[in-house]
Amino acid sequence: MLCQECQKNQATVHLTKIVNGEHSEQHLCEQCAREKGEFVFNHQPFSIHHLLTGLMNIDAQPADKLMGFTSAKVQCNNCGLTYAQFGQIGRFGCSECYHAFGEWLVPLMRRIHGSTQHVGTVPRRAEGAVKLRRSLEELRQQLQHLVEQEEFEKAAEVRDRIRELEEQEQEQEGGAANG
Repeated sequence: MLCQECQKNQATVHLTKIVNGEHSEQHLCEQCAREKGEFVFNHQPFSIHHLLTGLMNIDAQPADKLMGFTSAKVQCNNCGLTYAQFGQIGRFGCSECYHAFGEWLVPLMRRIHGSTQHVGTVPRRAEGAVKLRRSLEELRQQLQHLVEQEEFEKAAEVRDRIRELEEQEQEQEGGAANG
């Protein structure tokens, strides 16, 4: 598709505007879009530390106010990295940083990923074991709930199912160790 302004270059910028319920579209080349002045082109590569900085609001808040910090600077005892520095560079200084910043990483990971537990794909060879572990965890939670609700007959059924799955898990682990 050609640019609607110059009718010469390929349209690479596609703008859709909805103002007061009116819908308009423009298809422009990058040069014409720049000349219109409505667009800012930033061809910098993606950076994880810019993402983290944005999520943690590093630029918007003083370092000692981040993530509920009080007056003390949170710092890794091993490498000396502060949490604010982590936000600026986007990586830890050492493996001990995970422990030093642990309680602030959980909410950060929840904001980034939507969860603190992996729920994505798993390798095919481990798929059965992961499904089994997830089923066991769900059944254990269900068992706890049933006991709290004093539904002991249902709880006994769930307990028996847990035992069956635990035996399957032990068989899989034994088979993997022998294989």
